[in-house]
Amino acid sequence: MNYQVLSRDEHFQRPGPKRILALDGGGLRGILTLGLLQTIEKILQERHGEPKFRLCHYFDLIAGTSTGAIIAAALALGMRVDEVIGHYQMLGRQVFSRGWFRSGVVRARYDENTLIRHLKRIFDKDRTLGDESLQTGILIVTKRLDTGSPWPLGNNPRGRYFKAKPTDTWISNADYPLWKVVRASTAAPYYFDPESISIAAERGKKAVIGTFVDGGVSPFNNPSLQAFMYATLGGYHVNWKTGHEQLLLVSVGTGVSDPSQTSSILAAKGAIKALFSLMDDCASLVETVLQWMSSSQTARQIDRDIGDLQNDLMGDAPLLSYLRYNVTLSKDEVEALRPGMSDRQITSLGEMDNPGALDALLELGNAAGEQKVKAADFPAVFDLQGSS
Repeated sequence: MNYQVLSRDEHFQRPGPKRILALDGGGLRGILTLGLLQTIEKILQERHGEPKFRLCHYFDLIAGTSTGAIIAAALALGMRVDEVIGHYQMLGRQVFSRGWFRSGVVRARYDENTLIRHLKRIFDKDRTLGDESLQTGILIVTKRLDTGSPWPLGNNPRGRYFKAKPTDTWISNADYPLWKVVRASTAAPYYFDPESISIAAERGKKAVIGTFVDGGVSPFNNPSLQAFMYATLGGYHVNWKTGHEQLLLVSVGTGVSDPSQTSSILAAKGAIKALFSLMDDCASLVETVLQWMSSSQTARQIDRDIGDLQNDLMGDAPLLSYLRYNVTLSKDEVEALRPGMSDRQITSLGEMDNPGALDALLELGNAAGEQKVKAADFPAVFDLQGSS
């Protein structure tokens, strides 16, 4: 092995260039993310000459929102991408089974008990956010509904709320059950009921319970910008250096649906449709800001006015190297990547809760990975060094 396998604390605290992987929310479209990740894993595995290579060896922080939180937690535990795919397919087909009495209006569209059972199976009901079986840094984005504030929950051992002192009344983030944190991040309104987590307990008083929903209803359904802030803002106590040779952020999407082609029942529900439109606007803003502050080999045209921002830069020098991989689920791009799909099949790809689209989405992610992800995208300065 020509690289050193680090512990969680070494990923956070060892000096040198740092690498972040950020995974979007998007329901069952997360399997498209996994298709792209297979190519990334293969490229990095070949780069480091080790068949047992895992993404948790390369990335010092893996961030995820909603479905991205499921994938992030599994990768941080040391799972191979194909192993995560197996879990994901089973979860997707069993959790997203519709009942005639669940409309998503009076009752959540899906029963969270099935999801909880699978999360406990994958992550172990007794494992916590602070468990050292998490082999690298992890950041899960959720939103506390009762206060209206985004809650990025990470396992940085130097974090302010990671470990409570005996005199504190709040509960350590390190003690939150991992499955609950992931479940909170996936509690999308309309689809699932919120998740409750005990956040404070003072002797003789009633415990304080936080009510959490999907991090996708914060500005960070694409968690890339939140992950960058977590890594570099002093208040989070991670304190990584910025610079295009100091920090690499790899952001992977779940596909951008084409609003003109959606056949989902959501199209008939104005408030829900507006929410998803706002999420898309936030995601576009996140990409714009990151391209503005970075050196990027995958920069896309944001719009016809500002282009890809490669002639613009926030500040005197890039704050990071930035890669973004995603697929637009339009007829033209889908047909270019995976010819032969019917219009009805293409439309189904944009739905976030259609188990029938899992296989096609995975194939699309694989094809996009082969076409879009290049070994040259990953600068040599970020290669892992040393030997174990």
